[in-house]
Amino acid sequence: MEIRRSGSQASAMGPAEYFTGAVRIDAPFAGSGDARISGSTVTFEPGARTAWHTHPLGQTLLVISGAGLAQREGGPVEAIRPGDVVWFAAGEKHWHGAVPNCAMSHVAIAERLDGRAVDWMEPVTDEQYGR
Repeated sequence: MEIRRSGSQASAMGPAEYFTGAVRIDAPFAGSGDARISGSTVTFEPGARTAWHTHPLGQTLLVISGAGLAQREGGPVEAIRPGDVVWFAAGEKHWHGAVPNCAMSHVAIAERLDGRAVDWMEPVTDEQYGR
């Protein structure tokens, strides 16, 4: 058993090449040995969002606070709220983030395949975000 105590890991800012706006990444975790699990708690300030991306084995989001948006390519922009669980299938192009006037936090969980858990793509435009 391993316990990582709250506050024992420094917060990191989401890199501008993968996020629009202010994004904080906390408590990153990954399995050891043959375990493929990885994830973190991610907080998006109002209007902040990810770039378009995919996950080789899919991704689960557990929304824990605030109000957010999520969209898969070709689908509508969907509102997400605390308590919602969002699943993106393997290889499904998507983005997620906060609404324009409220922050949003979620726990993001994905499995690594051949050492990678995400493939980043182009930024979400203001037009796509505002739809």
